[in-house]
Amino acid sequence: MAMKIKKGDQVIVITGRDKGKTGEVIKAMPKDSKVVVQGINLVKRHTKPTQESAGGIVSKEHPIHVSNVALIDPKTGKATRVGIKVDKDGQKSRVAKKSGEVIGK
Repeated sequence: MAMKIKKGDQVIVITGRDKGKTGEVIKAMPKDSKVVVQGINLVKRHTKPTQESAGGIVSKEHPIHVSNVALIDPKTGKATRVGIKVDKDGQKSRVAKKSGEVIGK
């Protein structure tokens, strides 16, 4: 099943250690049903020095399951589910369930 959250969407974390935090989706992985959100689910990685980078402890975002995030309603700023609406000419668009506002493009 296709994910209803896409790259560039503003989301809020609804469960887990980062509950309540918001951020932008920087990568969507539909095959794994996961998304990478900017500033969310940070982990520390110890890296060796290379020619490009100086090594040390690096913080980076890890994927979070799409069921643990909810889209932010553009009208109210609260968490909402996503629905699909088909126009008269057959064009599909994503809409926020709470306000009926069209999301994205």
